[in-house]
Amino acid sequence: MKSRIWKTLVAAAAVLAMAGAGAQVKERTLKFAFQNQTGHPQAQGAQKFADLVSAKSDGKITVKLFPGGALGGDLQTVSALQGGTVEITVLNAGILSAQVKEFAVYDFPFLFNNGQEADAVTDGPFGQKLFGTLEDKGLHGLGYWDLGFRNVTNSKRPIAKADDIAGLKIRVIQSPIYVDLFNTLGANATPLPFPELYSALDQKAVDGQENPNTVILSSKFAEVQKYVTQTRHIYNPQALIVSKKTWDTMSDQEKKIISDSASEATTFQRQASRGAADSALEALKQAGMTVTELPPTEVAKLREKVKPVIDKYTASIGEATVKELMAEIAKVRR
Repeated sequence: MKSRIWKTLVAAAAVLAMAGAGAQVKERTLKFAFQNQTGHPQAQGAQKFADLVSAKSDGKITVKLFPGGALGGDLQTVSALQGGTVEITVLNAGILSAQVKEFAVYDFPFLFNNGQEADAVTDGPFGQKLFGTLEDKGLHGLGYWDLGFRNVTNSKRPIAKADDIAGLKIRVIQSPIYVDLFNTLGANATPLPFPELYSALDQKAVDGQENPNTVILSSKFAEVQKYVTQTRHIYNPQALIVSKKTWDTMSDQEKKIISDSASEATTFQRQASRGAADSALEALKQAGMTVTELPPTEVAKLREKVKPVIDKYTASIGEATVKELMAEIAKVRR
């Protein structure tokens, strides 16, 4: 008799615990804004994240996607996260230097040799330490995605030598290091929000721009650009971040759902992005673009030209941070 009563009590407690756990997940909709178009690996990762959150929350948490800069450029979106009017975004990690100066280190030219090096650094102590600095800025880091290596396109001429960049009006992201980088190379660097870029290229307000091949393809820049050069000048880790105002309203169970979904989506997105990068260049050729591969001697000239930029931002970011990053990269390469 006592055994049956005990079993009944245990079963009832289990039911109550499950009900309590379910109650910790509230019905809510999270707006996820980003710059690239549907079909791009960034958008594929966002959709995977949305699907995972829905499945793990039994449909209670909906992630609504806003691709293509529908809610504004990156800086505007970060401000919206801080205000709590948009909940999630993914963007070039270096853009967060407007919030925490140390994030500019991710935009150092010729920093990583491949995406795997970047993964090891961003997933490790260095990347997580930088994410921790965002908490006081109203942001919470969830993971780092892949955008790939950036390359230069333009409508004027092939860039076959380091000096060929000089004189071109190149759109860059709204980050000071990009402006200094291309001005140092002799270009006229023009910062613009991404949603304004296609029309600026179409109207010849700028001669060219720089982005990974997957972005060049999905944004249909081949329609308004003739030449693409594989400069591979910067590798972009993408920061997946959530509004801290939203994060702080979540229960522990909801936070686990979001964190676990972000982790799984990160693995998926990196694979999707790197797979797409392999085929994007061929697709750009098929779209009529002239592709130029810079010889190693010209890449070496670019590296030499940009050293003053690295020195300048090492001083402003802090030598200790840069040394810490370089030590992490060296550890990965060993």
